[in-house]
Amino acid sequence: MSLSADLWAANADLAAAALAHPFVAGIGDGTLPRERFAGYVAQDAFFLESFARGYALGVAHSPDRATLDAFADLLAGVREELALHAGYAARWGIDLAGVQPLPATTAYTDFLLATASLGGVGATCAAMTPCMRLYAHLGRSLSPGRAGDYAEWVTTYADPGFDALAGTLERLLDSHAADVPAVRTAYRRAMALEVGFFDAAWRGA
Repeated sequence: MSLSADLWAANADLAAAALAHPFVAGIGDGTLPRERFAGYVAQDAFFLESFARGYALGVAHSPDRATLDAFADLLAGVREELALHAGYAARWGIDLAGVQPLPATTAYTDFLLATASLGGVGATCAAMTPCMRLYAHLGRSLSPGRAGDYAEWVTTYADPGFDALAGTLERLLDSHAADVPAVRTAYRRAMALEVGFFDAAWRGA
């Protein structure tokens, strides 16, 4: 089993917690109150800007051309996610420019950027892979036909192209990270922060 697959399996409890979370369940069946989703869109747009910076640091720290190109492709994928958020913002009047990040958001972005700045390419991949693989998992697990206003969100993350980007990051993780406690800790920390992000979106605080 590859390291990325082993890490995903080792954190199946947190993936299950994310899928069962009332915020995610509300997206899946279309019952999530719109104001909660609007708050999430604003927070996630802020988060994704930091995620993009994490990929940019991966580009800067890449030891070879293949790694550099892979991180550049992943960075382009974040731009597509931000376009999804911009579309919701335009339709629903969400102010993305004036976002005040919640504590759960800054906890996650601070962790990502510190890791990407100081931890090397392997650690960066360990910190960033959970977001990609978890969202691909959620997209595949939910049905756009039931999601109502949130069908576009489900469809975006269920798309094979998004799964391919998650696979790209997992291959970088397998190539550049060693199976050491720091890598396992970073991966699990990111997964826990994902669940915390959904919880903050659900509570609005």
